Amino acid sequence: MKLSLDINTGSTVVRGYDRGQVVVNEEVIRQSVILLPERLIRDWPPQRFEDLHEQHIASLAALEPEIILLGTGPQLRFPDAALMRPTLDRRIGVEVMDTAAACRTFNILSAEGRRVAAALLMI
Repeated sequence: MKLSLDINTGSTVVRGYDRGQVVVNEEVIRQSVILLPERLIRDWPPQRFEDLHEQHIASLAALEPEIILLGTGPQLRFPDAALMRPTLDRRIGVEVMDTAAACRTFNILSAEGRRVAAALLMI
């Protein structure tokens, strides 16, 4: 799906997504990624929902966002509560959704100037 939101701020914007890829700015990304308004982190290790571990969530929390959007792939899947402990310890909000919804929500929150991190598993 191609998104029609057009933000010309020089920051990270999700331009579209489809099975197996997300288009960020002008780059096609085909692996799990962390999006921040000011940069991309391309080497986020989990490639599937089953690969998520507490250290992956801790690495997100260490970025000190105000909110984390966890895109769980093609369908919404909730991680075990214990896995999310690093975010609770730092009082960071977390919204879990499918990756397509996380892409759309990231654009909105980023455009509002929020300190958001989107951790996206591929669709």
